[in-house]
Amino acid sequence: MGDKIHQPLGQHRKPGRNPAARPGRAWPTLLLTSAAVCLMIGGAAWMALSGAQISTGDTVVLLDRPETTEPEIPVDATPDTEQPAAPGGADAVPGTDGALSTLNGQSGADVAITLGENGEEINKITPVKRPDNRPVLLNPPGRVGQNAHLAHLPDPAVIEETQDGKLPVRGANGERAFDIYARPWSGARGARVTIIVGGLGLSQTGSQYAIKTLPEDITLAFAANGNSLQRWMQEARRQGHEILLQVPFEPFDYPANDPGAGTLTVAAGADANLADLHTAMARITNYTGITNFMGGRFLADPDALEPIMRDLAERGIMFLDDGTSARSLTGQFAKTLGIPFAASDMVLDATQERGYILSKLDELERVARRNGTAVGVASAFEVSVDAIATWAEEAKARGIEIVSASAVAEDPER
Repeated sequence: MGDKIHQPLGQHRKPGRNPAARPGRAWPTLLLTSAAVCLMIGGAAWMALSGAQISTGDTVVLLDRPETTEPEIPVDATPDTEQPAAPGGADAVPGTDGALSTLNGQSGADVAITLGENGEEINKITPVKRPDNRPVLLNPPGRVGQNAHLAHLPDPAVIEETQDGKLPVRGANGERAFDIYARPWSGARGARVTIIVGGLGLSQTGSQYAIKTLPEDITLAFAANGNSLQRWMQEARRQGHEILLQVPFEPFDYPANDPGAGTLTVAAGADANLADLHTAMARITNYTGITNFMGGRFLADPDALEPIMRDLAERGIMFLDDGTSARSLTGQFAKTLGIPFAASDMVLDATQERGYILSKLDELERVARRNGTAVGVASAFEVSVDAIATWAEEAKARGIEIVSASAVAEDPER
């Protein structure tokens, strides 16, 4: 054994005949091998055909597909089941194409409040399904001002659809158009000046010039009987302005002095005046309140004025009196009914001359330094717009803060 360890492998075998050289024994082996290969191929083919699919040209037929527990829904289709409503009655509003929807209040979640064993408050917050499962913008309750990107769109929390159109209304959680459409201000102490420029919508070129020229701190008032109001409202809101709706009321010398179509008159009665008011209010959205155009007689008549002021109180908007009628009862009704209210201290452009307007603006500044606030009104004449724009920039350098109408209003709810 020890001598054979160095012998090459295979050298110890005895010589014999090569099996391959015996053809009689090769055929059975080949037949068995071929049968085994055919059996394997056939089994694999049967498994493939019975498992999933058979390809027949361009058509694919599924076989033995397991059943699913839920029906398939195409990507662009909507299920037949009704989507759950957001808590608090808030709905999503479609904006422009591709824009995000908005939800209001606490509608981004279902909040359940319970008490623990020791009396502690336990908040259970459960997400709710978003409209179309898309991202949404949540607006917190009690907020002041809109998101700048959505300022030209009406907020669904404070809008109701009526036969007259979209009208402002108090939201389910107490939201008010007065707050939502307000322009925020610093809240700092000091002299504050509010300037309202009215008559927008009566002249296309004048409206465009005023929106383009006036600083965003200036409040704009749109005439209810103007033209293209929705277009100009959206442009003004995009530029950052707070806006009011200017409603025509009957003056003492009516109809010789006619404020225009849709004027509210004493003789018309409550039903007719409310119908005209709602028609006017539906012309645009996104205003914090209304202001009067003329109206000496109407605003001094308590029977005619009361239904109008009660309607404003229920809708959560303010009233700004332009100060042209010394007999106006709007302040008294506002205090009684809890309406946000402000009154103008002076008309700035009774004379259409630049020097006169600048002198009235300086007087307005002195009133603001003495009383803390001052309100002036003007019309959208080019000379008025230019004078106000120039004065406003200079006043800011002197420490005067120019704020919107809502910032100086007396609000019983604040």
